[in-house]
Formats: sequence, structure tokens, C-alpha cells
Amino acid sequence: MTIYTGRMTSITDDGVVVFLIGMRINKFLAVNKWLPVFLAMGRMLPELYKNPQLGFKSYEMWFSRTLILVQYWESSEKLLAYAKAKDSEHLPAWRAFNKAAQASDAVGIWHETYVVPKGNIENMYVNMPQFGFGKVGELVPAAGNRTSAKQRLGGN
Repeated sequence: MTIYTGRMTSITDDGVVVFLIGMRINKFLAVNKWLPVFLAMGRMLPELYKNPQLGFKSYEMWFSRTLILVQYWESSEKLLAYAKAKDSEHLPAWRAFNKAAQASDAVGIWHETYVVPKGNIENMYVNMPQFGFGKVGELVPAAGNRTSAKQRLGGN
């Protein structure tokens, strides 16, 4: 894993869709209720990476009582198309969760979607490997006209 030393920022000529999705374990001992949800999420990520035409760019994941995946997508249209695709891993998992959720509150799921237009992305990475949006855009030094957050957002 390469550590990019110094101050870096990730740039792109495009906007991005940031999709946060996750699950919350409400009852730890009900493994039979939350494990299938966790495993379903695990099946979707390889499918997305193997099919770049779907518009998925990258993700980061954290796991504790609440599992959080921060995903980056080309567009909201591609994200929604994947969510509704009958031949994807998502739709059967969503249907199974909805059926199971009626029988138990042992696990919850959630998501949030943010559409970020071109020119409205700002980030900073110091002594970090590629991470988050740094995996999506091009990593460049945060110097010159990219020194401050205001400059990276297009201000002076």
C-alpha cells in the first residue's frame, strides 16, 4: 500500500454521487437475522467492481454495531438503475430484507444519497494511502491554487 506523503487532494472534471448505506445490529445474539443482510452486502460489491458500466466507482467500509459503506457512483441514474435491476444482487437482497424485517427488528438498514455537482468537491489527504474520494479522482499535491479548502472549492 502506497502512502502518499505530504498534502494531497483528489480532483476530477466530473461530479459524483456519494451513497451511504449500511445496517445496524439491534440484537447481537440474533445472528441468524443480521448475518444474511451482512452477507448480501458482501455479494454486491464484487458484482459492482466486475461491471464498471454500472457506474460504481469505489467504496470505504466501517464495521461496528452500525456497518457503514460510503460508495462513490458516476450518477444517480446509474445508482437507481442498479437498485432496480432484476438481474442484480441488490433487488433479491432488498426483497428478502423487507420480508424478514416484518418478522423481527433484530437488524435495521439505512441509506443516504448525495448528488455532488462538478466543482463542489473538496478533500484533503495527508500522509495517507488512496482513500475515499482519493480512489475516484486523480491525486495531486494540494499546493498552488489547491492550497486551501476555499481554493479547492473554486474560491480565491
